[in-house]
Amino acid sequence: METALRTRAADVFGWDLRDAQVAVIDAVLSGRDALALMPTGSGKSAIYQVAGLALDGLVVVVSPLVALQEDQVVGLQRHEDAPRAVAVNATKRVAEVDEAWDAVAAGDVRYVFLAPEQLAKDDVVERLADAGVSLLAVDEAHCVSSWGHDFRPAYLALGEAAERLGRPPIVALTATGSAPVREDVVERLGMRDPLVLSAGFDRPGIRIEVERYGDADQKRDAVIEQAAAATGTGIVYVATRKETEEYADALRARGKDARPYHAGMRVKERESVLHAFHDGDVDVVVATSAFGMGIDKPDVRFVLHADIAESVDAHYQEIGRAGRDGAPATATLHYRSEDLGLRRFFATGTPKPASLRAVFDAVPAEGTIARSALPDASGLSSRTAGRAVNTLIEAGVLEDGSEGVARVAGGPTTAAAAAKAATERAEQREEVEQSRIAMMRRFAETLGCRRQFLLAYFGDELAEPCGNCDTCTSGTAYDEAAHGADGANDDAWPPESAVQHAQWGHGIVMSTEDDRVTVFFESAGYKTLALADVEERHLLERV
Repeated sequence: METALRTRAADVFGWDLRDAQVAVIDAVLSGRDALALMPTGSGKSAIYQVAGLALDGLVVVVSPLVALQEDQVVGLQRHEDAPRAVAVNATKRVAEVDEAWDAVAAGDVRYVFLAPEQLAKDDVVERLADAGVSLLAVDEAHCVSSWGHDFRPAYLALGEAAERLGRPPIVALTATGSAPVREDVVERLGMRDPLVLSAGFDRPGIRIEVERYGDADQKRDAVIEQAAAATGTGIVYVATRKETEEYADALRARGKDARPYHAGMRVKERESVLHAFHDGDVDVVVATSAFGMGIDKPDVRFVLHADIAESVDAHYQEIGRAGRDGAPATATLHYRSEDLGLRRFFATGTPKPASLRAVFDAVPAEGTIARSALPDASGLSSRTAGRAVNTLIEAGVLEDGSEGVARVAGGPTTAAAAAKAATERAEQREEVEQSRIAMMRRFAETLGCRRQFLLAYFGDELAEPCGNCDTCTSGTAYDEAAHGADGANDDAWPPESAVQHAQWGHGIVMSTEDDRVTVFFESAGYKTLALADVEERHLLERV
Protein backbone atom coordinates (compact mmCIF):
# COMPACT_ATOMS: atom_id res chain seq x y z
CA MET A 1 0.00 0.00 0.00
CA GLU A 2 1.22 3.45 -0.86
CA THR A 3 2.55 5.48 2.04
CA ALA A 4 0.15 8.28 1.17
CA LEU A 5 -2.86 6.00 1.64
CA ARG A 6 -1.52 4.65 4.93
CA THR A 7 -1.07 8.22 6.11
CA ARG A 8 -4.55 9.23 5.01
CA ALA A 9 -6.09 6.18 6.75
CA ALA A 10 -4.33 7.23 9.94
CA ASP A 11 -5.41 10.87 9.54
CA VAL A 12 -9.06 10.12 8.69
CA PHE A 13 -9.74 7.09 10.84
CA GLY A 14 -6.84 6.98 13.29
CA TRP A 15 -5.90 3.46 12.23
CA ASP A 16 -2.54 1.73 12.06
CA LEU A 17 -3.47 -0.99 9.60
CA ARG A 18 -2.50 -4.63 10.12
CA ASP A 19 -0.63 -6.62 7.47
CA ALA A 20 -3.71 -8.72 6.65
CA GLN A 21 -5.83 -5.62 6.09
CA VAL A 22 -3.17 -4.08 3.88
CA ALA A 23 -2.89 -7.25 1.76
CA VAL A 24 -6.63 -7.27 1.02
CA ILE A 25 -6.77 -3.53 0.34
CA ASP A 26 -3.85 -3.85 -2.07
CA ALA A 27 -5.64 -6.66 -3.88
CA VAL A 28 -8.90 -4.81 -4.47
CA LEU A 29 -7.16 -1.55 -5.41
CA SER A 30 -5.25 -3.48 -8.06
CA GLY A 31 -8.53 -4.81 -9.46
CA ARG A 32 -8.51 -8.28 -7.89
CA ASP A 33 -11.33 -9.93 -6.00
CA ALA A 34 -10.64 -10.95 -2.41
CA LEU A 35 -12.14 -13.16 0.29
CA ALA A 36 -10.98 -12.17 3.77
CA LEU A 37 -11.60 -14.44 6.74
CA MET A 38 -10.70 -12.49 9.83
CA PRO A 39 -11.67 -12.99 13.49
CA THR A 40 -14.43 -10.88 15.00
CA GLY A 41 -12.98 -7.53 16.03
CA SER A 42 -10.03 -7.64 13.65
CA GLY A 43 -11.17 -4.71 11.52
CA LYS A 44 -12.84 -6.21 8.45
CA SER A 45 -14.86 -3.05 7.78
CA ALA A 46 -11.64 -1.03 7.69
CA ILE A 47 -10.76 -2.82 4.44
CA TYR A 48 -13.54 -1.30 2.33
CA GLN A 49 -13.53 1.97 4.27
CA VAL A 50 -9.84 2.60 3.60
CA ALA A 51 -10.11 1.32 0.03
CA GLY A 52 -12.87 3.88 -0.45
CA LEU A 53 -10.41 6.68 0.29
CA ALA A 54 -8.46 5.74 -2.84
CA LEU A 55 -11.38 5.04 -5.18
CA ASP A 56 -13.32 7.50 -7.31
CA GLY A 57 -16.60 5.62 -7.54
CA LEU A 58 -19.06 4.19 -5.05
CA VAL A 59 -18.26 1.50 -2.53
CA VAL A 60 -21.42 -0.60 -2.29
CA VAL A 61 -21.59 -2.57 0.94
CA VAL A 62 -24.05 -5.46 1.17
CA SER A 63 -25.01 -6.11 4.78
CA PRO A 64 -27.76 -8.49 5.95
CA LEU A 65 -29.12 -6.49 8.88
CA VAL A 66 -30.42 -2.93 9.03
CA ALA A 67 -28.74 -2.49 12.42
CA LEU A 68 -25.36 -3.36 10.90
CA GLN A 69 -25.89 -0.86 8.10
CA GLU A 70 -26.87 1.93 10.45
CA ASP A 71 -23.95 1.21 12.80
CA GLN A 72 -21.49 1.45 9.93
CA VAL A 73 -22.99 4.73 8.68
CA VAL A 74 -22.88 6.21 12.18
CA GLY A 75 -19.32 4.97 12.63
CA LEU A 76 -18.20 6.73 9.46
CA GLN A 77 -20.02 9.91 10.45
CA ARG A 78 -17.97 10.04 13.66
CA HIS A 79 -14.88 10.68 11.50
CA GLU A 80 -15.44 14.20 10.25
CA ASP A 81 -12.97 13.84 7.39
CA ALA A 82 -14.42 10.54 6.15
CA PRO A 83 -16.38 10.49 2.88
CA ARG A 84 -20.15 10.51 3.22
CA ALA A 85 -22.08 7.26 3.73
CA VAL A 86 -25.79 6.48 3.32
CA ALA A 87 -27.97 3.44 3.97
CA VAL A 88 -30.86 2.45 1.73
CA ASN A 89 -33.30 0.01 3.30
CA ALA A 90 -36.96 -0.70 3.90
CA THR A 91 -37.01 1.07 7.28
CA LYS A 92 -36.26 4.47 5.72
CA ARG A 93 -38.97 6.98 4.96
CA VAL A 94 -39.52 7.77 1.28
CA ALA A 95 -38.11 11.27 1.73
CA GLU A 96 -34.93 9.85 3.34
CA VAL A 97 -34.43 7.36 0.50
CA ASP A 98 -34.97 10.07 -2.11
CA GLU A 99 -32.46 12.32 -0.37
CA ALA A 100 -29.91 9.50 -0.27
CA TRP A 101 -30.28 8.77 -3.99
CA ASP A 102 -30.05 12.48 -4.84
CA ALA A 103 -26.75 12.63 -2.94
CA VAL A 104 -25.50 9.53 -4.76
CA ALA A 105 -26.40 11.00 -8.14
CA ALA A 106 -24.69 14.28 -7.23
CA GLY A 107 -21.46 12.47 -6.39
CA ASP A 108 -21.61 13.45 -2.72
CA VAL A 109 -21.58 9.87 -1.42
CA ARG A 110 -18.77 7.31 -1.33
CA TYR A 111 -20.29 4.43 0.69
CA VAL A 112 -23.77 2.97 0.10
CA PHE A 113 -25.00 0.33 2.57
CA LEU A 114 -27.90 -1.88 1.61
CA ALA A 115 -29.39 -5.34 2.04
CA PRO A 116 -29.00 -8.03 -0.64
CA GLU A 117 -32.72 -7.74 -1.41
CA GLN A 118 -32.11 -4.18 -2.60
CA LEU A 119 -29.78 -5.40 -5.34
CA ALA A 120 -32.60 -7.53 -6.75
CA LYS A 121 -34.40 -4.32 -7.71
CA ASP A 122 -33.79 -2.96 -11.20
CA ASP A 123 -34.12 0.68 -10.18
CA VAL A 124 -31.55 0.28 -7.40
CA VAL A 125 -29.03 -1.43 -9.68
CA GLU A 126 -29.59 1.20 -12.38
CA ARG A 127 -29.05 4.10 -9.97
CA LEU A 128 -25.84 2.55 -8.66
CA ALA A 129 -24.56 1.68 -12.13
CA ASP A 130 -25.25 5.23 -13.36
CA ALA A 131 -23.27 6.63 -10.42
CA GLY A 132 -20.38 4.22 -11.03
CA VAL A 133 -19.39 1.45 -8.63
CA SER A 134 -15.70 0.92 -7.89
CA LEU A 135 -15.99 -1.79 -5.24
CA LEU A 136 -18.65 -4.27 -4.11
CA ALA A 137 -18.14 -5.34 -0.49
CA VAL A 138 -20.12 -8.33 0.78
CA ASP A 139 -20.20 -8.29 4.57
CA GLU A 140 -21.03 -11.48 6.54
CA ALA A 141 -20.13 -13.34 3.35
CA HIS A 142 -20.77 -16.78 4.87
CA CYS A 143 -24.45 -15.96 4.22
CA VAL A 144 -23.69 -16.56 0.52
CA SER A 145 -22.83 -20.20 1.07
CA SER A 146 -25.46 -22.92 1.27
CA TRP A 147 -22.94 -24.76 3.50
CA GLY A 148 -22.73 -21.78 5.86
CA HIS A 149 -24.63 -21.76 9.16
CA ASP A 150 -26.56 -18.63 8.28
CA PHE A 151 -27.38 -19.12 4.60
CA ARG A 152 -29.58 -16.38 3.10
CA PRO A 153 -31.21 -17.13 -0.30
CA ALA A 154 -31.22 -13.38 -1.07
CA TYR A 155 -27.43 -13.54 -1.32
CA LEU A 156 -27.58 -15.92 -4.29
CA ALA A 157 -28.21 -13.12 -6.79
CA LEU A 158 -25.19 -11.02 -5.81
CA GLY A 159 -22.93 -12.49 -8.47
CA GLU A 160 -25.39 -11.47 -11.17
CA ALA A 161 -25.87 -8.06 -9.55
CA ALA A 162 -22.10 -7.50 -9.68
CA GLU A 163 -22.15 -8.05 -13.45
CA ARG A 164 -24.98 -5.55 -13.86
CA LEU A 165 -23.01 -3.01 -11.83
CA GLY A 166 -20.17 -3.21 -14.35
CA ARG A 167 -18.35 -6.00 -12.52
CA PRO A 168 -16.25 -3.99 -10.05
CA PRO A 169 -13.80 -5.85 -7.80
CA ILE A 170 -15.57 -7.84 -5.09
CA VAL A 171 -14.33 -8.11 -1.51
CA ALA A 172 -16.12 -10.71 0.62
CA LEU A 173 -15.70 -10.51 4.39
CA THR A 174 -16.54 -12.95 7.17
CA ALA A 175 -15.37 -14.01 10.62
CA THR A 176 -16.09 -17.71 10.09
CA GLY A 177 -15.56 -19.85 7.06
CA SER A 178 -14.50 -23.46 6.87
CA ALA A 179 -12.98 -24.65 3.60
CA PRO A 180 -16.32 -25.71 2.04
CA VAL A 181 -17.82 -22.32 2.86
CA ARG A 182 -14.88 -20.47 1.31
CA GLU A 183 -15.07 -22.52 -1.88
CA ASP A 184 -18.82 -21.95 -2.12
CA VAL A 185 -18.55 -18.18 -1.56
CA VAL A 186 -15.96 -17.85 -4.32
CA GLU A 187 -18.09 -19.85 -6.74
CA ARG A 188 -21.44 -18.24 -5.97
CA LEU A 189 -20.10 -14.70 -6.19
CA GLY A 190 -18.29 -15.50 -9.44
CA MET A 191 -15.01 -14.28 -7.99
CA ARG A 192 -12.09 -14.12 -10.42
CA ASP A 193 -8.64 -15.22 -9.29
CA PRO A 194 -9.41 -14.02 -5.78
CA LEU A 195 -6.96 -13.43 -3.00
CA VAL A 196 -8.21 -15.75 -0.25
CA LEU A 197 -6.74 -14.61 3.03
CA SER A 198 -7.29 -16.19 6.41
CA ALA A 199 -5.92 -14.09 9.24
CA GLY A 200 -6.12 -17.00 11.67
CA PHE A 201 -9.05 -18.14 13.76
CA ASP A 202 -7.33 -18.55 17.11
CA ARG A 203 -8.54 -16.45 20.04
CA PRO A 204 -6.09 -17.64 22.72
CA GLY A 205 -7.46 -15.34 25.42
CA ILE A 206 -10.80 -17.18 25.52
CA ARG A 207 -10.85 -20.16 27.85
CA ILE A 208 -12.92 -22.92 26.20
CA GLU A 209 -14.86 -25.30 28.43
CA VAL A 210 -17.51 -28.02 28.22
CA GLU A 211 -19.49 -29.14 31.28
CA ARG A 212 -21.44 -32.38 30.87
CA TYR A 213 -24.68 -33.33 32.62
CA GLY A 214 -27.08 -36.24 32.77
CA ASP A 215 -29.95 -34.25 34.22
CA ALA A 216 -31.68 -31.26 32.60
CA ASP A 217 -32.47 -29.48 35.89
CA GLN A 218 -28.89 -29.90 37.05
CA LYS A 219 -27.65 -28.34 33.84
CA ARG A 220 -30.08 -25.42 34.09
CA ASP A 221 -29.05 -24.71 37.69
CA ALA A 222 -25.38 -24.79 36.71
CA VAL A 223 -25.89 -22.28 33.88
CA ILE A 224 -27.71 -19.90 36.20
CA GLU A 225 -25.09 -20.30 38.91
CA GLN A 226 -22.19 -19.60 36.54
CA ALA A 227 -23.88 -16.55 34.98
CA ALA A 228 -24.92 -15.18 38.38
CA ALA A 229 -21.46 -15.58 39.87
CA ALA A 230 -19.59 -14.19 36.85
CA THR A 231 -18.25 -10.64 36.79
CA GLY A 232 -18.63 -8.32 33.83
CA THR A 233 -21.04 -8.47 30.92
CA GLY A 234 -21.97 -11.79 29.34
CA ILE A 235 -24.23 -13.63 26.93
CA VAL A 236 -26.17 -16.83 27.59
CA TYR A 237 -27.29 -18.63 24.43
CA VAL A 238 -30.36 -20.85 24.59
CA ALA A 239 -32.26 -22.86 21.99
CA THR A 240 -35.81 -21.47 22.30
CA ARG A 241 -37.57 -18.14 22.77
CA LYS A 242 -39.32 -19.42 25.89
CA GLU A 243 -35.96 -20.19 27.51
CA THR A 244 -34.75 -16.62 27.01
CA GLU A 245 -37.53 -15.45 29.32
CA GLU A 246 -37.07 -18.26 31.83
CA TYR A 247 -33.31 -17.85 32.25
CA ALA A 248 -33.56 -14.04 32.34
CA ASP A 249 -36.20 -14.26 35.11
CA ALA A 250 -34.01 -16.67 37.09
CA LEU A 251 -30.96 -14.43 36.78
CA ARG A 252 -32.91 -11.33 37.80
CA ALA A 253 -33.99 -13.25 40.90
CA ARG A 254 -30.26 -13.69 41.61
CA GLY A 255 -29.65 -9.94 41.38
CA LYS A 256 -28.44 -9.71 37.79
CA ASP A 257 -29.84 -7.22 35.29
CA ALA A 258 -30.66 -9.86 32.70
CA ARG A 259 -32.67 -9.23 29.52
CA PRO A 260 -34.14 -11.72 27.04
CA TYR A 261 -33.56 -11.33 23.29
CA HIS A 262 -35.15 -13.28 20.43
CA ALA A 263 -36.49 -12.73 16.92
CA GLY A 264 -40.11 -12.79 18.11
CA MET A 265 -39.71 -9.55 20.08
CA ARG A 266 -40.80 -6.24 18.62
CA VAL A 267 -38.06 -4.30 16.85
CA LYS A 268 -38.04 -1.53 19.47
CA GLU A 269 -37.70 -4.08 22.27
CA ARG A 270 -34.75 -5.76 20.56
CA GLU A 271 -33.10 -2.41 19.89
CA SER A 272 -33.54 -1.43 23.53
CA VAL A 273 -31.77 -4.58 24.70
CA LEU A 274 -29.00 -4.14 22.15
CA HIS A 275 -28.36 -0.52 23.12
CA ALA A 276 -28.37 -1.36 26.84
CA PHE A 277 -25.90 -4.17 26.17
CA HIS A 278 -23.54 -1.95 24.20
CA ASP A 279 -23.80 0.85 26.77
CA GLY A 280 -22.95 -1.47 29.65
CA ASP A 281 -26.36 -1.04 31.28
CA VAL A 282 -27.17 -4.76 31.31
CA ASP A 283 -25.26 -7.61 32.96
CA VAL A 284 -26.46 -10.58 30.91
CA VAL A 285 -28.35 -10.98 27.65
CA VAL A 286 -30.13 -14.34 27.39
CA ALA A 287 -30.65 -14.93 23.70
CA THR A 288 -31.33 -17.25 20.86
CA SER A 289 -28.97 -17.23 17.89
CA ALA A 290 -30.86 -14.10 16.70
CA PHE A 291 -28.45 -12.15 18.94
CA GLY A 292 -25.64 -12.50 16.46
CA MET A 293 -24.33 -10.39 13.62
CA GLY A 294 -23.64 -6.81 14.58
CA ILE A 295 -22.72 -7.53 18.20
CA ASP A 296 -19.70 -5.30 18.61
CA LYS A 297 -18.86 -4.97 22.31
CA PRO A 298 -15.18 -5.45 23.22
CA ASP A 299 -15.49 -6.26 26.93
CA VAL A 300 -17.78 -9.30 26.98
CA ARG A 301 -16.28 -11.49 29.70
CA PHE A 302 -18.25 -14.69 29.21
CA VAL A 303 -20.38 -16.52 26.66
CA LEU A 304 -22.33 -19.48 27.99
CA HIS A 305 -24.24 -21.99 25.90
CA ALA A 306 -27.14 -23.52 27.80
CA ASP A 307 -27.86 -25.56 24.67
CA ILE A 308 -25.59 -26.89 21.98
CA ALA A 309 -25.31 -24.84 18.78
CA GLU A 310 -26.36 -26.26 15.41
CA SER A 311 -22.82 -26.32 14.04
CA VAL A 312 -19.19 -25.73 14.92
CA ASP A 313 -19.30 -22.63 12.70
CA ALA A 314 -22.14 -21.12 14.73
CA HIS A 315 -20.60 -22.09 18.08
CA TYR A 316 -17.24 -20.55 17.22
CA GLN A 317 -18.79 -17.36 15.92
CA GLU A 318 -20.86 -17.00 19.08
CA ILE A 319 -18.01 -17.59 21.51
CA GLY A 320 -15.94 -15.15 19.44
CA ARG A 321 -18.05 -12.34 20.87
CA ALA A 322 -16.14 -12.73 24.15
CA GLY A 323 -12.86 -11.03 25.00
CA ARG A 324 -12.47 -8.86 21.94
CA ASP A 325 -10.51 -6.40 24.06
CA GLY A 326 -7.79 -9.01 24.52
CA ALA A 327 -8.47 -9.52 28.23
CA PRO A 328 -9.26 -13.04 29.49
CA ALA A 329 -12.76 -14.36 28.84
CA THR A 330 -14.61 -17.64 29.25
CA ALA A 331 -16.73 -19.68 26.83
CA THR A 332 -18.58 -22.59 28.41
CA LEU A 333 -20.86 -25.12 26.75
CA HIS A 334 -23.24 -26.81 29.20
CA TYR A 335 -23.94 -30.10 27.45
CA ARG A 336 -26.33 -33.01 27.66
CA SER A 337 -26.15 -35.55 24.87
CA GLU A 338 -29.96 -35.64 24.92
CA ASP A 339 -29.98 -31.99 23.79
CA LEU A 340 -28.73 -33.12 20.40
CA GLY A 341 -32.22 -34.44 19.70
CA LEU A 342 -33.62 -30.90 19.62
CA ARG A 343 -30.93 -29.81 17.19
CA ARG A 344 -31.65 -32.83 14.99
CA PHE A 345 -35.31 -31.86 15.00
CA PHE A 346 -34.46 -28.29 13.97
CA ALA A 347 -32.27 -29.67 11.17
CA THR A 348 -35.18 -31.58 9.63
CA GLY A 349 -38.12 -30.18 7.76
CA THR A 350 -37.98 -30.87 4.04
CA PRO A 351 -41.13 -29.28 2.56
CA LYS A 352 -43.86 -31.71 1.56
CA PRO A 353 -43.90 -32.62 -2.15
CA ALA A 354 -47.48 -31.30 -2.38
CA SER A 355 -46.33 -27.87 -1.16
CA LEU A 356 -43.46 -27.83 -3.65
CA ARG A 357 -45.81 -28.77 -6.49
CA ALA A 358 -48.34 -26.12 -5.47
CA VAL A 359 -45.72 -23.35 -5.43
CA PHE A 360 -44.20 -24.46 -8.73
CA ASP A 361 -47.64 -24.51 -10.37
CA ALA A 362 -48.30 -21.01 -8.99
CA VAL A 363 -45.32 -19.66 -10.95
CA PRO A 364 -46.29 -19.01 -14.59
CA ALA A 365 -44.50 -20.93 -17.33
CA GLU A 366 -43.67 -17.56 -18.87
CA GLY A 367 -43.15 -14.40 -16.86
CA THR A 368 -42.96 -13.89 -13.12
CA ILE A 369 -45.01 -13.74 -9.95
CA ALA A 370 -44.27 -11.62 -6.90
CA ARG A 371 -43.13 -13.54 -3.84
CA SER A 372 -45.88 -11.87 -1.83
CA ALA A 373 -48.49 -13.31 -4.20
CA LEU A 374 -47.36 -16.93 -3.88
CA PRO A 375 -49.33 -17.83 -0.72
CA ASP A 376 -52.67 -16.89 -2.31
CA ALA A 377 -51.73 -18.36 -5.69
CA SER A 378 -50.63 -21.66 -4.17
CA GLY A 379 -53.29 -21.90 -1.48
CA LEU A 380 -50.60 -22.26 1.20
CA SER A 381 -49.78 -20.29 4.32
CA SER A 382 -47.11 -17.60 3.99
CA ARG A 383 -44.61 -19.67 6.02
CA THR A 384 -45.20 -22.88 4.05
CA ALA A 385 -45.06 -21.11 0.71
CA GLY A 386 -41.89 -19.28 1.76
CA ARG A 387 -40.09 -22.48 2.75
CA ALA A 388 -41.19 -24.20 -0.45
CA VAL A 389 -40.09 -21.38 -2.76
CA ASN A 390 -36.70 -21.12 -1.01
CA THR A 391 -36.19 -24.87 -1.47
CA LEU A 392 -37.12 -24.65 -5.16
CA ILE A 393 -34.76 -21.70 -5.63
CA GLU A 394 -31.87 -23.45 -3.91
CA ALA A 395 -32.48 -26.51 -6.08
CA GLY A 396 -32.14 -24.34 -9.20
CA VAL A 397 -35.76 -24.91 -10.24
CA LEU A 398 -36.96 -21.34 -9.68
CA GLU A 399 -35.11 -18.03 -9.62
CA ASP A 400 -35.90 -14.89 -7.67
CA GLY A 401 -35.19 -11.81 -9.78
CA SER A 402 -36.03 -8.13 -9.71
CA GLU A 403 -39.40 -8.74 -11.39
CA GLY A 404 -40.37 -11.61 -9.10
CA VAL A 405 -40.11 -15.40 -9.01
CA ALA A 406 -39.73 -17.20 -12.34
CA ARG A 407 -39.06 -20.70 -13.61
CA VAL A 408 -35.47 -21.36 -14.58
CA ALA A 409 -34.96 -21.65 -18.34
CA GLY A 410 -34.18 -25.25 -19.24
CA GLY A 411 -35.36 -26.51 -15.86
CA PRO A 412 -38.18 -28.90 -15.01
CA THR A 413 -41.44 -28.17 -16.80
CA THR A 414 -43.75 -30.25 -14.62
CA ALA A 415 -44.57 -29.80 -10.95
CA ALA A 416 -43.71 -33.43 -10.24
CA ALA A 417 -40.21 -33.11 -11.72
CA ALA A 418 -39.65 -29.80 -9.91
CA ALA A 419 -40.75 -31.27 -6.58
CA LYS A 420 -38.49 -34.28 -7.09
CA ALA A 421 -35.43 -32.11 -7.79
CA ALA A 422 -36.18 -29.84 -4.83
CA THR A 423 -36.79 -32.77 -2.48
CA GLU A 424 -33.49 -34.38 -3.43
CA ARG A 425 -31.66 -31.12 -2.79
CA ALA A 426 -33.46 -30.58 0.53
CA GLU A 427 -32.65 -34.11 1.67
CA GLN A 428 -29.00 -33.53 0.77
CA ARG A 429 -28.99 -30.34 2.82
CA GLU A 430 -30.64 -32.17 5.72
CA GLU A 431 -27.90 -34.81 5.63
CA VAL A 432 -25.27 -32.06 5.73
CA GLU A 433 -27.03 -30.40 8.68
CA GLN A 434 -27.14 -33.68 10.58
CA SER A 435 -23.41 -34.17 9.96
CA ARG A 436 -22.74 -30.73 11.43
CA ILE A 437 -24.56 -31.73 14.57
CA ALA A 438 -22.40 -34.85 14.70
CA MET A 439 -19.32 -32.61 14.53
CA MET A 440 -20.67 -30.58 17.45
CA ARG A 441 -21.06 -33.81 19.39
CA ARG A 442 -17.44 -34.69 18.66
CA PHE A 443 -16.37 -31.27 19.94
CA ALA A 444 -18.43 -31.63 23.12
CA GLU A 445 -17.22 -35.15 23.85
CA THR A 446 -13.58 -35.03 22.77
CA LEU A 447 -10.88 -35.72 25.33
CA GLY A 448 -8.40 -33.86 23.16
CA CYS A 449 -7.62 -30.15 23.21
CA ARG A 450 -10.83 -28.32 22.37
CA ARG A 451 -9.03 -25.43 20.72
CA GLN A 452 -7.10 -27.86 18.51
CA PHE A 453 -10.43 -29.38 17.48
CA LEU A 454 -12.02 -26.02 16.67
CA LEU A 455 -9.07 -24.65 14.76
CA ALA A 456 -8.67 -27.87 12.79
CA TYR A 457 -12.29 -27.54 11.70
CA PHE A 458 -11.30 -24.31 9.96
CA GLY A 459 -8.05 -25.73 8.56
CA ASP A 460 -5.97 -23.75 11.05
CA GLU A 461 -4.16 -26.48 12.95
CA LEU A 462 -2.42 -25.95 16.28
CA ALA A 463 0.87 -27.78 16.82
CA GLU A 464 0.43 -28.27 20.59
CA PRO A 465 -2.51 -28.38 23.01
CA CYS A 466 -3.50 -24.83 23.89
CA GLY A 467 -3.23 -24.97 27.69
CA ASN A 468 -6.37 -22.82 28.03
CA CYS A 469 -9.27 -25.25 27.80
CA ASP A 470 -10.80 -27.73 30.22
CA THR A 471 -9.21 -30.81 28.65
CA CYS A 472 -5.79 -29.18 28.81
CA THR A 473 -6.38 -28.36 32.47
CA SER A 474 -7.55 -31.90 33.24
CA GLY A 475 -4.61 -33.37 31.32
CA THR A 476 -6.59 -35.54 28.89
CA ALA A 477 -5.52 -33.34 25.97
CA TYR A 478 -1.95 -34.62 26.46
CA ASP A 479 -2.83 -38.33 26.49
CA GLU A 480 -1.76 -40.45 23.55
CA ALA A 481 -5.40 -41.31 22.87
CA ALA A 482 -6.37 -37.66 22.51
CA HIS A 483 -5.90 -37.61 18.71
CA GLY A 484 -5.12 -33.94 18.33
CA ALA A 485 -5.08 -32.40 14.87
CA ASP A 486 -1.61 -30.93 15.25
CA GLY A 487 -0.47 -30.94 11.63
CA ALA A 488 1.94 -33.83 12.13
CA ASN A 489 -0.02 -36.10 9.77
CA ASP A 490 -0.79 -33.69 6.94
CA ASP A 491 1.67 -35.02 4.37
CA ALA A 492 -0.75 -37.45 2.76
CA TRP A 493 -4.00 -35.52 3.28
CA PRO A 494 -3.31 -31.84 3.98
CA PRO A 495 -6.19 -29.60 5.10
CA GLU A 496 -8.19 -27.96 2.31
CA SER A 497 -6.98 -30.44 -0.31
CA ALA A 498 -9.62 -31.65 -2.78
CA VAL A 499 -10.45 -35.36 -2.85
CA GLN A 500 -12.87 -37.72 -4.55
CA HIS A 501 -14.80 -40.59 -2.98
CA ALA A 502 -16.54 -43.33 -4.99
CA GLN A 503 -19.86 -42.90 -3.16
CA TRP A 504 -19.85 -39.34 -1.84
CA GLY A 505 -18.11 -37.59 -4.72
CA HIS A 506 -16.16 -34.35 -4.33
CA GLY A 507 -14.82 -33.52 -0.89
CA ILE A 508 -12.48 -31.20 0.96
CA VAL A 509 -10.12 -32.42 3.68
CA MET A 510 -10.84 -30.60 6.92
CA SER A 511 -8.19 -32.07 9.22
CA THR A 512 -5.98 -35.11 9.71
CA GLU A 513 -5.19 -36.76 13.03
CA ASP A 514 -2.88 -39.67 13.73
CA ASP A 515 -5.49 -42.31 12.91
CA ARG A 516 -8.31 -40.52 11.06
CA VAL A 517 -9.14 -37.91 8.45
CA THR A 518 -12.22 -35.68 8.44
CA VAL A 519 -13.60 -34.70 5.03
CA PHE A 520 -16.53 -32.51 4.01
CA PHE A 521 -18.50 -33.94 1.07
CA GLU A 522 -20.98 -31.72 -0.75
CA SER A 523 -23.41 -34.63 -1.05
CA ALA A 524 -23.10 -36.07 2.46
CA GLY A 525 -21.60 -33.51 4.83
CA TYR A 526 -18.82 -34.29 7.30
CA LYS A 527 -17.37 -37.79 7.35
CA THR A 528 -14.56 -39.07 9.56
CA LEU A 529 -12.64 -41.97 8.02
CA ALA A 530 -10.04 -44.23 9.54
CA LEU A 531 -6.69 -43.56 7.85
CA ALA A 532 -5.97 -47.30 7.74
CA ASP A 533 -9.16 -47.85 5.72
CA VAL A 534 -8.44 -44.88 3.48
CA GLU A 535 -5.00 -46.19 2.64
CA GLU A 536 -5.75 -49.92 2.43
CA ARG A 537 -9.00 -49.60 0.49
CA HIS A 538 -8.05 -46.49 -1.49
CA LEU A 539 -11.20 -44.70 -0.34
CA LEU A 540 -9.98 -41.24 -1.31
CA GLU A 541 -8.31 -39.96 -4.44
CA ARG A 542 -6.49 -36.65 -4.60
CA VAL A 543 -7.96 -34.33 -7.21
